[in-house]
This record gives sequence, C-alpha cells and structure tokens, in this order.
Amino acid sequence: MLRQKVLQSFKNLHRARKSVFQGDEFALRAAQTRINEEYRKYKHVEDAAVIEELLKFAEAVEIELKASVVQAREVQPGTYELRITAETRKLDNVPFSECKR
Repeated sequence: MLRQKVLQSFKNLHRARKSVFQGDEFALRAAQTRINEEYRKYKHVEDAAVIEELLKFAEAVEIELKASVVQAREVQPGTYELRITAETRKLDNVPFSECKR
C-alpha cells in the first residue's frame, strides 16, 4: 500500500512539473533531476511513519508548485506575458501608496 502511495506521489510531482514548466526545457529537466534525486535519496527509508511524513511533504510541494509558480516570457522589451493557470493562487493586489507604515 505504501509503495503505491510513493509511486503515485512521484508521478503526481512529475505531472505537476510538466504542467508548471510547460515549454521551458531547462526548467523541466532541472525539476525532473531534482525530483528523481530526492526520491532516490530516501529510497532506503522503511519506517512507515517517516514515509507518511515524506508523502505529506511531497503533496505540499506539488500544491505549492501548482499554486505559486508562474511562467513569464518577454514579448517585447520590458513587457512580459504571464502564464497563469486555474490552480495559480491569486492574491489581492494592494497598491503601494495605500500601504501604511
């Protein structure tokens, strides 16, 4: 059962990577390498409680990737286009002039 959860979390992270870094080959390869390294680093762990904690961490990373990372590309000098998905966390924008000191 735990093995299936670990494999599923591995696949979920790679799917998130492909979605978040779509079209950016450098970022896709870097994220792939990092995910694979992290899973390899902990493959010797056998304690179920530790594995569950690692699975929670992997899920949190997946959610954070999907919610916080946006791609920007320069379409004209000084003008950027953002790729924002439905899962991207959107916060209220407060103009700097309205911030109180």
